[in-house]
Amino acid sequence: MKLSRRTSWFLTAFGVWSIMIWTTFVKNLWKDSGGQAFVNGDHSQPTAFFWIHLLLAITSFVLGIAVGTVGLRGLRAARRGPAAD
Repeated sequence: MKLSRRTSWFLTAFGVWSIMIWTTFVKNLWKDSGGQAFVNGDHSQPTAFFWIHLLLAITSFVLGIAVGTVGLRGLRAARRGPAAD
């Protein structure tokens, strides 16, 4: 399958965006002292909220890497020009 440059750039940007956003989210989740992520701010007692959102973040981070990789491969292929199949 061939991707256009526009699509490749979009996928690459989406991958970078996803990685940045979810990394920031996990940092903020870890700093939570309001009692949602940890019982009374005690990091040895994570709540279900913490585990669910950590799982969402990890999944989104992995998908962001995968989508970004597809975008980068599309950009590399577009730079090489038409290939003889």
